[in-house]
Amino acid sequence: MTLDKRVSAAGEDGPSPITFRLDPASGVPTYLQLVHQVEHALRLGYLQRGDRLPKVREVVSTLAINPNTVLKAYKELETKGLTSGRPGQGTFIDGAVAQSTLPELTVLRRSLRTWFEQANAAGLDEDGIVALVTSSLRDFLERREPEPARGEQSAPRRRKGGAA
Repeated sequence: MTLDKRVSAAGEDGPSPITFRLDPASGVPTYLQLVHQVEHALRLGYLQRGDRLPKVREVVSTLAINPNTVLKAYKELETKGLTSGRPGQGTFIDGAVAQSTLPELTVLRRSLRTWFEQANAAGLDEDGIVALVTSSLRDFLERREPEPARGEQSAPRRRKGGAA
C-alpha cells in the first residue's frame, strides 16, 4: 500500500484546484512529483490559466517538506513556461500543455475503470497494476513511430480506431 500525503490550498482567492500527493516509495524526487502532478492536472483539464497553485507555506505545513523543495518545483514549472509567481499573491498557471478533449477523457476514464475492475478481479494489487501499466506503456512507446524532428514533414497519421 502506498503512503499518501495530500495538500490542497484555500486562500483569499479561493481554494486551489489541485491536491498534491507524495509517494515516498516511488523513487521520484519530491520536487519532481509536484511538477508532474501539475503537468498531469493541466493535461487532464483540472488546472487552467489563472488557477492558483497552493502557496509554498501551505504545501510545507501540510506535507512536512522543506520549503526549498516546493520552491524548486515551482521554479521548474516557471522555467517550463507553465506558471508565474505574483509577489504576495502566489503562483499561477500561465501556460498549457497538450490535452485531450473532455468527451475523449470521459470515454477513456470509463474504459480504464472497467480495466481496473478486471485487473482487480484477476488478483492484481495496486503494485501489480502499476507494473503492468508501466511495462505496457513502455512497450507501446517503443513500438510506435518516432516523432519527426522539428522542421521535418511528417507523414499523415492514421486516425485512432479508423481504417488505413
